[in-house]
Amino acid sequence: MASRQLHLGAFMRPVSIHTAWWRYPTAYPDANFNFQHLKHFAQTLERGKFDAFFMADHLALLNMPIQALKRSATVTSFEPLTLLSALAVTTERIGLVATASTTFDSPYHIARRFASLDHISGGRAGWNIVTTSNPDAALNFGLDDHMEHDERYRRAREFYDVVTGLWDSFAEDAFVRDVEAGIYFNPERMHVLDHKGEYLKVRGPLNIARPIQGWPVIVQAGASEAGRQLAAETAEVIFASGNSLPEAQRFYADVKGRLKKAGRSPDHLKILPGVLVVVGDTVGEAKRKRALLDSLVHPDSGVASLSIALGCDASGFELDGPLPEIPETNASKSGRERFVSLARRDNLTVRQLAQIAGSFGGLSFVGTAATIADQMGEWLLADGCDGFNVMFPYVPGGLDDFVDQVVPELQRRGLFRREYEGKTLRENLGLPRPENRFFV
Repeated sequence: MASRQLHLGAFMRPVSIHTAWWRYPTAYPDANFNFQHLKHFAQTLERGKFDAFFMADHLALLNMPIQALKRSATVTSFEPLTLLSALAVTTERIGLVATASTTFDSPYHIARRFASLDHISGGRAGWNIVTTSNPDAALNFGLDDHMEHDERYRRAREFYDVVTGLWDSFAEDAFVRDVEAGIYFNPERMHVLDHKGEYLKVRGPLNIARPIQGWPVIVQAGASEAGRQLAAETAEVIFASGNSLPEAQRFYADVKGRLKKAGRSPDHLKILPGVLVVVGDTVGEAKRKRALLDSLVHPDSGVASLSIALGCDASGFELDGPLPEIPETNASKSGRERFVSLARRDNLTVRQLAQIAGSFGGLSFVGTAATIADQMGEWLLADGCDGFNVMFPYVPGGLDDFVDQVVPELQRRGLFRREYEGKTLRENLGLPRPENRFFV
């Protein structure tokens, strides 16, 4: 038995992050908008003892040229909370994590939806807090301009306080349901939040009982300075990025150190870097699978993906020239920096960088079940992570390969569970249940 074990999330966007996944031979092109497929995927992940099914979300569609957009499978996908509520009744143990924006939604809505999901699922909900980096989203919510980056994070911090305060609206014993006396709940065990802050004004209380987990698990993905600080103060899981183990170790040490300064235990935050995993019977076969997948990325998609990553229009760049100087943007700072650093480090042309952007230029493990288990074990035991947020190259094949080949290898080495530790997402992640701040 290894001294530590991995935690594994499944990044379902809703099914893959790779632009060309739907074009791969044997893939289900309609997978991200076919509930029967998604139900099967969730059940397969549960069979593989994954901690969580994570559904990312986006709030803008027209954020790329139509020539690129017409090639994107993300043009249609389910609303995350609706989908996860349906998946909750077809699964029993796997966590259900969804993205919801603190910039374009209201805390009362967020608190109520995730509390409902937690009750429906028996305590398996998780909220991925995002500030929404896509400027085009503002146009769908009555705004002309996107809120400034650091201001979005200040709002997010207040938003978190309001949502968690609303989850604590009722004591555990508030609902007495005394049939004889005709009393349904005890008003003395209800708290009215009455929040009045810099960005938000919310009276409360929430019209739903306290979630089964106390609070749904709090997830965060920002890697900027503001994002890291927000995570240190609020998050229980981080979906991180990182192209190398040394880079991941620096991030791990930095964020865990911030937790100590915030008065939190480093064990109460699980850092899961995103990794695209391609499995083959041999390393050569896995590399051929990846090469075929990457070859299916159309240049229109690649340049559009690069534009999104950089936060500026790359369509006018000289394709076979070096990446020009990229100005600061109001979009994702960590995403921009990753591609700029990659271009400078490897002396890549815009064409090469666009191919990477369209095919996913982040961390990838490409090999056999044994070599992938080697890499995952190395990262875990070297304090580069607490596990991984696994991205599948295509579905169902890429997902099945991981569950049927990599998971048993990890289990054989004692690096991954054979059975779930409990019934709730918190129990399986080894996270404490938050106390109600208003009631003993």
